[in-house]
Amino acid sequence: MSETKTAVLPTFFYGTAWKEERTEALVDMAIDAGFRAIDTANQRKHYHEAGVGAALKKAFDGGQLSRGDLFLQTKFTFRGGQDDRLPYDPDAPIGDQVKQSFESSLAHLGVEQLDSLVLHGPSRRDGLGPADEQAWRAMESIQQSGRVGRLGVSNVSDEQLGAFLELAEVQPTFVQNRCYARKGWDAAVRRRCDEAGLVYQGFSLLTANRDALSSDDAKAIAERHDVTVPQLVFAFARALGMIPLTGTTDREHMRKDLAALDLTLEDSEVRTLESLAV
Repeated sequence: MSETKTAVLPTFFYGTAWKEERTEALVDMAIDAGFRAIDTANQRKHYHEAGVGAALKKAFDGGQLSRGDLFLQTKFTFRGGQDDRLPYDPDAPIGDQVKQSFESSLAHLGVEQLDSLVLHGPSRRDGLGPADEQAWRAMESIQQSGRVGRLGVSNVSDEQLGAFLELAEVQPTFVQNRCYARKGWDAAVRRRCDEAGLVYQGFSLLTANRDALSSDDAKAIAERHDVTVPQLVFAFARALGMIPLTGTTDREHMRKDLAALDLTLEDSEVRTLESLAV
């Protein structure tokens, strides 16, 4: 199978966290529904990366897709975020752990290149530590080798993102965060992304914001467009310049979520949704 790095940024990710033994079937379903960007991680605690790979093999071998049709993103996760099923030697230097995890991801996914490699959260809650710089340097080395197209960071504060931007020789393309309406939909981090030319990926857009999305304002806008509230949220995310993630396990919801990309909101509607729970 020939490898082609995807040049075009995705518009919508199918997220594979917490799927366990259903991962293969659900990724297969997502591909069939039309998703062309898959987010995973080499963190067996919350992801089954090999299950993603099994679905990809089926799609590739069956001629449903070629490698260039899919944007594939995985993550390196520090020891503190793992269980005992580690994709690297915990006694190895951090840089070696990153490289071992990456090689393991390639094996799991059955590919020779990835489109995005994301640091799955800093090594500590506040600021950055030496491990973060060591991990980033190893990720930069992988990117410079041509085996991954873009780099990213996840679960970062505005302060931590600023620190990453200062230390990085290869700047991140992506920031992937849990996106809370009560924090202005992660306004501070999104603002820094805009200033630095980074692309924000938002996850838990629905599950983290149930109270805000049950508001009369959100329901009224959804009714005005004859869409569901989840569809409204994903269209809103795109209007803000985000790449949304969905992890739905329902085939019809997958179809509707993708259809949300065709929905255009009025500026006033975007402002109303931005103000929810702020």
